[in-house]
Amino acid sequence: MFKRSIKCNCIPLILQGGRKLNQDDLAVKIFKALGNPVRYKIMQFLSDGPQCVCKLNEKIDFSQANLSQHLRILKDAGLVKSEKVGLEMHYRLYSDDVKNIIEHVNKYVFGYVHNMQKNVKEG
Repeated sequence: MFKRSIKCNCIPLILQGGRKLNQDDLAVKIFKALGNPVRYKIMQFLSDGPQCVCKLNEKIDFSQANLSQHLRILKDAGLVKSEKVGLEMHYRLYSDDVKNIIEHVNKYVFGYVHNMQKNVKEG
């Protein structure tokens, strides 16, 4: 299990555009990216494997421009990566670690809801 002290992880990381962030800043950026319902839905779809942006657009009822903006935010947070395949842009989760985050959150939510329902029935 990963443990770290409460001290700030101030090792600077260089991100796209030359911006400097430390590890804590990047963690916050990741949580902010996942905190949007549309982006979380995108992440769940990508957990099943790489998808063409056109397929994502079919599953998520937003304009192409809006979807592209959400994908850019996820990419800037280091959660997804893209590659051009022929004329299409395909997106995938950055790594299996990202997939594990999504799976753990889903598992936690399931357990939390189950416990809440149990407490309501008992209360």
